[in-house]
Amino acid sequence: MKSFNPKEGVPGFSAAGISAGIKKNGAKDLALLLSLKPCTAAGVFTKNKVKAAPVLIGKNRLRKDMLQAVLVNSGNANACTGEQGMQDALLTCKKAASLLGIHENRVIPCSTGIIGVPLPAPAIIKALPRLIKSAYKSGIPDFAEAILTTDTCQKVVARQDSIGGEVIKVCGMAKGSGMIMPQMATMLAFIITNANISKGLLSSLLTKTADETFNRITVDGETSTNDTVLLLASGLAKKPLIRQSSPACKKFALLLHEVMRELALLVVRDGEGATKLINIRVVNAKTGKDAEKAAFRVANSNLFKTACFGGDYNWGRVMAALGNSGAALLPEKIDIHINGLSGVKSGQQAQGNNKRLKNSFKKAIIDIYIDLHMGRRGFEVTTCDLSCDYIKINAAYTT
Repeated sequence: MKSFNPKEGVPGFSAAGISAGIKKNGAKDLALLLSLKPCTAAGVFTKNKVKAAPVLIGKNRLRKDMLQAVLVNSGNANACTGEQGMQDALLTCKKAASLLGIHENRVIPCSTGIIGVPLPAPAIIKALPRLIKSAYKSGIPDFAEAILTTDTCQKVVARQDSIGGEVIKVCGMAKGSGMIMPQMATMLAFIITNANISKGLLSSLLTKTADETFNRITVDGETSTNDTVLLLASGLAKKPLIRQSSPACKKFALLLHEVMRELALLVVRDGEGATKLINIRVVNAKTGKDAEKAAFRVANSNLFKTACFGGDYNWGRVMAALGNSGAALLPEKIDIHINGLSGVKSGQQAQGNNKRLKNSFKKAIIDIYIDLHMGRRGFEVTTCDLSCDYIKINAAYTT
């Protein structure tokens, strides 16, 4: 497995990103991901009960047909916009399909940005000819730029491997910085591959891998109305046809996992205002659910995350969060290590490492290892600190 330059593209796909005038600052805000022919596709979507119009359309179209294009806008979520929002999303897809000469059901819309504002469909439609003309196999960086909102950088991961004598490529593009909390998907992410694989297997691999990667990160405990992850396979790698439980399937699964895991980490590293990356690993919980509850409760503790930002070694925040997690535990059994140093022993402050622990808490990466001594199950979550800049960003998001 090795990296490749995203500008090399993935066989069967082209991409583009331009400015359509949706964002007031003139930044790129309209993107297109295009398959040269109808391709196999799978998706996972937000579990938020308030779903944006493009999410509802995308879920429906994925069930019915193969895909050929994904039309993405940033700067406007097209959420909580009623019937007009649905009609706007459908109209922009229809116009794109007409220009591309494909069936409109093979175009999926995606949106990200401010909730409750009507989608500027006329501006999008006007920009479509220019967008389509800009689509090239080397257009992945432009696409990745055009889908950003409060992100500070592009998030692109490209890996390839030899599977059955064929070079299989997997390239992922994501956006996500705030409103990040796992509920099947935690952002907009688009993953393309030249693998030859069935829709059913593609779907099961995506769901499993999303659960192991995107669903194990959190920035602020919030779940967006627009979260979507799409996986598209062009099938141009004719040999081999990837079958379930085959050696080829196992290698492809590892390739997919590598790309999605790295994308997930890029999202956390670019969390709104984030200055630190925090890994929280819970071990020896009574059940897997207990381990998950405990890890996420610590990861989403505002008190713990602000302490990390300030470099304030306050282990009591971790203990308090664990006690409020709903996980089965006994305080007197809990051991906690921070960056490999013993911080809590049997539920109380460990002796001898206090000065080193205080210095360790100021590092850019903080590893929290929590041993509940209740069973044999574990879970790991990656998060970031909460800084003053996070408050500034979200205090004036719509203004």
